[in-house]
Amino acid sequence: MSASIQTSRQKPDAVLTDIVDYVLDYPIRSRLAFETARNCLIDTLGCGLEALEYPACTKLLGPIVPGTIVPNGAKVPGTQFQLDPVQAAFNIGAMIRWLDFNDTWLAAEWGHPSDNLGGILACADWLSRVAIAQGRAPLVMRDVLAAMIKAHEIQGCLALENSFNKVGLDHVVLVKVASTAVVGQLLGLSREELCNAVSLAWVDGQSLRTYRHAPNTGSRKSWAAGDATARAVHLALMAQKGEMGYPTVLTAKTWGFYDVLFKGKPFTFQRPYGSYVMENVLFKISFPAEFHAQTAVEAAMTLHAELARLGKSAADIKKVTIRTHEACIRIIDKKGPLNNPADRDHCIQYMVAVPLLWGRLTAADYEDGIAADPQIDALRSKIICVEDTGFTKDYHDPKKRSIANALTIELKSGEKLKEIVVEYPIGHKRRRKEGIPLLEAKFRTNLARRFPAKQQQQILDISLDQKKLEALGVHEYVDLFVI
Repeated sequence: MSASIQTSRQKPDAVLTDIVDYVLDYPIRSRLAFETARNCLIDTLGCGLEALEYPACTKLLGPIVPGTIVPNGAKVPGTQFQLDPVQAAFNIGAMIRWLDFNDTWLAAEWGHPSDNLGGILACADWLSRVAIAQGRAPLVMRDVLAAMIKAHEIQGCLALENSFNKVGLDHVVLVKVASTAVVGQLLGLSREELCNAVSLAWVDGQSLRTYRHAPNTGSRKSWAAGDATARAVHLALMAQKGEMGYPTVLTAKTWGFYDVLFKGKPFTFQRPYGSYVMENVLFKISFPAEFHAQTAVEAAMTLHAELARLGKSAADIKKVTIRTHEACIRIIDKKGPLNNPADRDHCIQYMVAVPLLWGRLTAADYEDGIAADPQIDALRSKIICVEDTGFTKDYHDPKKRSIANALTIELKSGEKLKEIVVEYPIGHKRRRKEGIPLLEAKFRTNLARRFPAKQQQQILDISLDQKKLEALGVHEYVDLFVI
């Protein structure tokens, strides 16, 4: 019997080399991309600061071994921790994602590209502090913004045509791959070393989505991205030490990613890497809600005001119909008990019920105390979702990328209120002019949660000035956030 196993070393998969070539060779010249990245930076850090108010998050932060001291380590904004870059990446990444309030990208796969900031900022800060200690020039914040743009692009372009959720894998695999690539560039890896690092990210066992779905919905979804971006830093550092890579990690017959985890299908791509994703990213500005529900919550706020105008309340509602897109139904259309905040912020009925009842939706509204109010579940039982195929089509249209929801309320009296349709959330590119002032206001609110007035102003003076921010050393910027 003849052997048929191919043992010769192959050329790296094109997906790997395309990522590496982009990271090492593509110059970011888009002013819009850098401006959006600055807004993304402040919004993402602000989300992390708000998360520090939640003990479920803060209990996971700090060094693995209490009391560990890391000379020239990376600092964790809003805390006094100074850690090795891997653990700092986890800390920052967990803070960023905890409240589901940072940016979003929606396509065949969804995700939150600013999750990559955990690895980027931790690594850049550590490298800068080491450089200063050795008498060399530090990295500057423009380097961080450029890395953010490229991480957004890698994660977002991979997500455009390739659905990992449909094979049961969590989107944080893309955080790990994107973070590994850009962190490797910050570390100064050679082309071969960087290709090795990216291959290591793909060869890892990947996270299952089970912690995002009933009956297992839980808090891991809030730290999964921190775990992924920290793992990326670890893998990049291993590659820097000469650890080998796996050139056909995706395409290898039987043992590669495609055959093992992607039903034998190769990735497809809609566009080459550039700066498209950062320029078109979605910001969560008004509500800490899973993004497919953002427009539904906005519509619910409008209807709350209309009920009040009519002298009515949620108690007068007989039925609420949400006309929506397929992805929304697949991910967040939930019936039955909701066991924890992670369950509630991924239930469109819950996210609509709260604003209809009280005209608000905050992170605190997902906590057990608020959720125990029987009015919420009573109203949830009256809310149904139906797919509008036109909304689904526009959701996938590259020229639109809408996230539409339409709400209709039927009252117990038999009266129907006028349907409220919201196609684009306030964080959408089509609403940037309206959204950026509110994004800055959100940042100011989050700074005030943690810092005295003078320190808030110092942070704002740099953060809202594109030129000043880009020129500042990374360690100097991070130091502004130390308490």
